[in-house]
Amino acid sequence: MEVAIKTCPKQLEATYVMIKPDGVKRRLVGEILARIERKGYNISYIQTDFATEEILKEHYNELVSKPFFPGIIKYMTSGPVIKLIVTGHEVVKGMRKILGATNPREADVGTIRGDLANCVGKNLCHASDSVENAKREIGIWINKELLQNEFPMDDYNMIYEK
Repeated sequence: MEVAIKTCPKQLEATYVMIKPDGVKRRLVGEILARIERKGYNISYIQTDFATEEILKEHYNELVSKPFFPGIIKYMTSGPVIKLIVTGHEVVKGMRKILGATNPREADVGTIRGDLANCVGKNLCHASDSVENAKREIGIWINKELLQNEFPMDDYNMIYEK
């Protein structure tokens, strides 16, 4: 499913971000959302949901045959997740930077994982790694009936240079 941003310049993007069950259970949702917004990104869509095995197999399709995949299913279905569409200037790359390295021990101080996560298997958040994967993941996780076709950013000129 394509996500259109009709009211913004071309370099504006939409990405899929998910706060995983450990982030919800540890009550870090507010902190994570605040870091996203302080960067100047727009949270265009937010919903609490429960991941299903079917959706996880589609999302992590390249990992399904791995021996550790049942552990991913158990972890990701252990509690609610927060599904987000975040929009902004080069947001795909920017969100990956805000999150930090997948392994929290390798993540820089000042990143979500570097400051808040404890282990690679429970690293608080997911963010799409490319524009193409963002489109794919939004299509997997977000109910098309609930999704609007465009994400206006009325405050664009307050955040970015022209």
